[in-house]
Amino acid sequence: MVLHSLRLDLFCALGPSKTSQLHLCRVSEFPSKSMVVWEKFSNQSMFEKKLYHYGTFPGSFLWGVSSSAYQIEGGWNIDGKGPSIWDKFTQKPGNIPGSANGNVACDSYNRLEEDLYMLRALRVKSYRFSLSWSRIFPDGLRTSLNQKGVDYYNRLIDNLLAYNITPMVTLYHWDLPQALQNINGWDNITIIDIFNDFCDFCFATFGNRVKFWMTFNQPHTIAWSGYGLGQIPPNVKMPGDAPYRVAHNLLKAHAKAYHTYDEKYRKSQGGLVSIALNADWIEPTDVNVPREVVAADRALQFQIGWFAHPIFKNGDYPDAMKWQVGNKSELQGLSESRLPAFTEEEKAFIRGTADVFCINHYTTKIVSHITARLSPQSYEHDQDLSEAEEVDSPTTAISKQRAVAWGLRRLLNWIKEEYGDPEIYITENGVSTDKETTFDDTARVFYYKTYIDEVLKAYDLDGVKVQGYIATSLMDSFEWLNGYTVGFGFHRVDFTNPNRPRTPKYSAHYYYQVIKDNGFPLPDDERVLYGHFRKNFIWSTATASYQVTANGILFILVQQENFPSVPVTTL
Repeated sequence: MVLHSLRLDLFCALGPSKTSQLHLCRVSEFPSKSMVVWEKFSNQSMFEKKLYHYGTFPGSFLWGVSSSAYQIEGGWNIDGKGPSIWDKFTQKPGNIPGSANGNVACDSYNRLEEDLYMLRALRVKSYRFSLSWSRIFPDGLRTSLNQKGVDYYNRLIDNLLAYNITPMVTLYHWDLPQALQNINGWDNITIIDIFNDFCDFCFATFGNRVKFWMTFNQPHTIAWSGYGLGQIPPNVKMPGDAPYRVAHNLLKAHAKAYHTYDEKYRKSQGGLVSIALNADWIEPTDVNVPREVVAADRALQFQIGWFAHPIFKNGDYPDAMKWQVGNKSELQGLSESRLPAFTEEEKAFIRGTADVFCINHYTTKIVSHITARLSPQSYEHDQDLSEAEEVDSPTTAISKQRAVAWGLRRLLNWIKEEYGDPEIYITENGVSTDKETTFDDTARVFYYKTYIDEVLKAYDLDGVKVQGYIATSLMDSFEWLNGYTVGFGFHRVDFTNPNRPRTPKYSAHYYYQVIKDNGFPLPDDERVLYGHFRKNFIWSTATASYQVTANGILFILVQQENFPSVPVTTL
């Protein structure tokens, strides 16, 4: 299969074009350089996929664990904190299983020392956490500054540094102040400047100690699940256009925050700024069918490329997105594409606004090309794809999130090829299991063993510049739409106990050992042994009469030319 020269010709029966920008009926060379990843890996046998690789990471490799503010902090209305969109959503009975909410969660706001103890016991090098915007600015604006919220994060950061743990701080992890949602949240262009002011305050306040920032966690989830599907707050169901408008604003907000750091703080603070994107790995239904490979690449462009292409490539959306949405929009009778366009000035402003590549990853999906319907208008239908699970892999406690370890290596290779070999941090990776009644979470141990080994393969065998791995998560917590019915944590939290006791699971001990070993060094019983036997060691061969006799006579045949000193003997 020759992917690098693949041409995809698409013909459509349209009348005279309403706009020359939209009338694109023929597309060539959409497949990108990254298509070589499928050519390299997709014909691997099951044995090759699961082959274990021993080795270690470099000494500078950043091992860590993650959390987020709404999932663990609790203290939703104390010490001056304002309500967030998740507070409003979860406090309506029936929205979450068991009408659960994050009012108390793990109570980390009041149990900071217990969290720090767990981090020290794991011997992690970093801790990824998020700042609650409404705990610092209760109504989202600097004028509402809440010093007690600032004090809490100062204590957390100072204690992490005291224990040589690097803070990795996410500025926005989905919990928008409700006051800002009252003015339409991320669908209102004014929030770009409002978010920048929040970031500016955080850089100025914490940046002398925080050297690793992420502006947004999974902007794809914010745009699609929050404003398209309406599954998570703010629960807007406008799948045809709102996700594109929101993503447009998120990209501008990210870029503005990056430039604020670059211009005001980088020289004195010397930190890194990025954005935590998310992606499943995508396999085509048949790697030998070019159209299916193009569909797999298109799926990745619509997911991770939606944000990574503007930031890491040319400041603009992927060609596949522009073509798909533009032509669907014209067929739907619209005068312009539902995918907004950037000006040349905006493209230059967005391009290059990340110092490293941060990726969250959990599973792998299988896609195939379809011709999707035009109505209703939807980001989902714009892709012309159908998606399925990788059925040969084990299920987890979350629907459609199977454990497919080999997909992570391929995703890391795709990022390397697509975005110019950047330094990569895996900022979320983990597995959900049903709430354990015991602490023997063997399935989670197997998940981490296999997924981390795929990271090692990408680093050691493929030359991917993986710099760190952040496991999800430090402890069981409020798991968004699943409430407390599943757990991702290395530590079990008893949510029925007001003291929220934390207890390490088997996986915590396992991850501690992986960190201590810095990977998977070759064990002694796997090492190749060289040497000699003693001089009087007896070498011989063996047989049995039944295996070599004919008519009751045993023949011993020796080739005379090879062994002239040995006579041919008949017994």
